[in-house]
Amino acid sequence: MDLPKYARIEHERRWLVRPGPFEFLHPKSFSRRYRDRYLDCGRLRLRAMEESDGLPTRYKLTKKYPAESPDAQPIVSVFLSLEEYEALRALPGRELVKTRRYDEVGGLLFSVDVFEGLHAGLVLCEVETDSAATLAAVVPPPYVVREVTQEVAYTGGALARARR
Repeated sequence: MDLPKYARIEHERRWLVRPGPFEFLHPKSFSRRYRDRYLDCGRLRLRAMEESDGLPTRYKLTKKYPAESPDAQPIVSVFLSLEEYEALRALPGRELVKTRRYDEVGGLLFSVDVFEGLHAGLVLCEVETDSAATLAAVVPPPYVVREVTQEVAYTGGALARARR
């Protein structure tokens, strides 16, 4: 695969999680609320990251490039100022809001996303690793229902564009 300039490969797997109380999460887990806007003009995601611990909100723009496998995609991100974020937010796009908690299982950091709005009740778990070999060896947490990495319907862009 020819890697686009400045891109890195994101090795990632995703699973559905049964909804319910989240006592299974690591007791020192922190949360972060993501307000994503998937722009209609391509494969761009604008993100506002609201920290739970009082830190200032951060903003970034990300592009995930098409790839042969959804578990290894080239990705490029850049952090933005509030002014840059607001200017790009004016572009046509679709919103997706979730709260992310983190859980450490077997030495790996898993993120558990609880969605709002149209997707209220949907909970996804994901893990990102530094290599395909490490990713393939991941043992998912016991609270997952089934893997959805290969299912396009569970990608952020598809969820943002979904209708009831």
